[in-house]
Amino acid sequence: MELNYTNGLVPVIVQEATSREVLMLAYANDEAVHLTLETGCAHYWSRSRDRLWKKGEESGNVQQVLEVRVDCDADTLLYLVEQTGAACHTGHYSCFYRRIDGEEISAPVFDPAEVYANKE
Repeated sequence: MELNYTNGLVPVIVQEATSREVLMLAYANDEAVHLTLETGCAHYWSRSRDRLWKKGEESGNVQQVLEVRVDCDADTLLYLVEQTGAACHTGHYSCFYRRIDGEEISAPVFDPAEVYANKE
């Protein structure tokens, strides 16, 4: 299936396969999508670092992709994954760990200062 990329990227919603908890939203370019399909490990395009990255390459918190779905317009993907550790770089299991008023609804599962020390 041909995907409809915007500025070379497609949004990817990432959901834990068993619980259906939404873990994160990321972006992928064509290369990241192909690497994900070939390897079964989630790959994305980092807009802040302007480069391809494999989820968990620094933290070890990888995502094994069990299924890739595409929406009706072929412009958004859904990855159903088995998450190892936390999905969020802040140390939380999901990137959606706080309400809009700022209240945190879950605690971090790791300290990002320890995991990402000297890796920037």
